[in-house]
Amino acid sequence: MRKALYILGILDDSDASWLATTGKARSISAGAVIIQQGVPVDSVFIVIDGQLLVYSGSVEIAKLLAGEIVGEISFVDSRPPSASVKAAVDSQVLAVPKAALRAKLQKDLGFASRFYLSLATFLADRLRVADARLSEGTTGVEGEFQEDLDELPVNMLENIALASARFDMIVKRLAAQSAGNRP
Repeated sequence: MRKALYILGILDDSDASWLATTGKARSISAGAVIIQQGVPVDSVFIVIDGQLLVYSGSVEIAKLLAGEIVGEISFVDSRPPSASVKAAVDSQVLAVPKAALRAKLQKDLGFASRFYLSLATFLADRLRVADARLSEGTTGVEGEFQEDLDELPVNMLENIALASARFDMIVKRLAAQSAGNRP
């Protein structure tokens, strides 16, 4: 849930509420591909439940659990995805349409500032972790998303409770949407 700690820890409550309201719950069956390497995608995804696997070619490069965000790099640089993502088990994601996200960023400068700061902070951390692994000579994905919370930057520690509460709000809102859509 490390990505969510960065993203939802920097966004405010109204930003998280907007994501939950704008995004749509999407169930992904085990083995289904939600992002295909080289093929543009129309949404940014937040993993609500389950596990997704990230592949570059045939090499697994990451396991993503609840709270992880997928498709953010292609959103930022507008290039096709550099990796594929598929569900390891039956999973649920929040799919936030890129067009709606871009429109929100254009209209709401406060949201834009917080959103891009959260992405920049997360991506900087990802680069530092990758650099540390390379300098140590380790390249495997084992434990990549199970790092100790005390390894988070000090300024992020105070946001953990906020990020967790915001993620729980998104999950509850999606559950309510799903209950309202049942026949």
